[in-house]
Amino acid sequence: MSRERIVIMGAAGRDFHNFNSFFRDNENVIVEAFTATQIPNIEGRQYPAELAGKLYPQGIPIFPEESLVDIIKKQKIDNVYFSYSDVSYDYVMHKAAMVNAAGATFSLLGPKFSMLKSQVPVVAVCAVRTGCGKSQTSRRVAEILKGMGKKVVAIRHPMPYGNLVAQRVQRFASLDDMVKHDCTIEEMEEYEPHIVRGSVVYAGVDYGDILAQAEKESDVILWDGGNNDTPFYQPDIHITVVDPLRPGHEIGYYPGETNLRMADAVVINKEVEASLRDIQTIRDNIRRVNSHAMIIDAASPIRVDNPEIIAGKRVLVVEDGPTLTHGEMKFGAGIVAAERFGAAQVVDPRPYLKGTLVGTFEKYKGIGQLLPAMGYGAEQMRDLEATINSADCDAVIIGTPIDLRRIIKLNKPTVRVYYDLQEIGSPNLEQLLEKLR
Repeated sequence: MSRERIVIMGAAGRDFHNFNSFFRDNENVIVEAFTATQIPNIEGRQYPAELAGKLYPQGIPIFPEESLVDIIKKQKIDNVYFSYSDVSYDYVMHKAAMVNAAGATFSLLGPKFSMLKSQVPVVAVCAVRTGCGKSQTSRRVAEILKGMGKKVVAIRHPMPYGNLVAQRVQRFASLDDMVKHDCTIEEMEEYEPHIVRGSVVYAGVDYGDILAQAEKESDVILWDGGNNDTPFYQPDIHITVVDPLRPGHEIGYYPGETNLRMADAVVINKEVEASLRDIQTIRDNIRRVNSHAMIIDAASPIRVDNPEIIAGKRVLVVEDGPTLTHGEMKFGAGIVAAERFGAAQVVDPRPYLKGTLVGTFEKYKGIGQLLPAMGYGAEQMRDLEATINSADCDAVIIGTPIDLRRIIKLNKPTVRVYYDLQEIGSPNLEQLLEKLR
């Protein structure tokens, strides 16, 4: 029987994991190509032979997603597997129509076919959209588990934007490790909050190899999900975070609703900023699709290091990049700080954009008067620095999960915003995690 010819649509993350865990040694298929989108500069390279296995001694090419129809027709592709996250159902089905019209089947690989089994307990923290509050929820889970005397190792959803062979397994135990691995801003934003709290973080490309190493030094694995993707490991406790500032998104985006339906517990974050009506909409949707889940009410109150720098000033607000771009959020912690501490004006960054940031705003037209902290490589970091430094403002509010001042040099007074998860009442995360004591 001839091998089925397939393409894996991805964004340098879930696509590689689906290949490694399900397709790499599967002699019934031949993966002709990956396609890439969402993340800048990840196409035009090769998934290397060192990672691709014995069936692919030449490796596998990675093309821009715009080439997909041509690939299907020229290479007589049978099946296309959609393998990235944080996209609307409307978006997914447009891609399905495009693939079907070109002559191929459109498929979604179920989570059970790629979830690896760990020898130690796994707590997975996922979400229904980017920007719901996974990071602070993961930190809170780690804090509770450490309070139980557990050694916690966080494994972060992949962000392999550089040399894939070198990034096969990455271990981060100090800030210097991020320098050693040449991390982007996006990677630092996810790793640094764990590291500064004393947790070891693993990430990379091959999550089977990563798990084998992480198990050796952990009592509990904390899966720290990316976007709204499903876990790479079979969880003993599955936590999903939802956002009442975007009611309805929890049942309208792929694969966020899958996380919602699979969850043992759902954290409704940002309840201080949300309306009671929107919180109730979220609660009703949870109950409609997952009646057994524990619902935990929570907030992520902000604090700043120098509020006097904000009061009465014209401020430029820098927020988390992915949250503003494909996450489609219209504001973040920086805007909340600007309003709460009395900024006179939020300065529009668009007249001051430099280099690659011009293209970012052209692609994501809904960003508005916020500056996403884009930093997928050295060029974007330089453009971010130049944009901030050229802006006509009195001060800069840094609403990102890491301190940008450690990475780029800024010529204006700056304020950093901090936020941590706080559960409201009962049930809470401690009660949820009690079975791991």
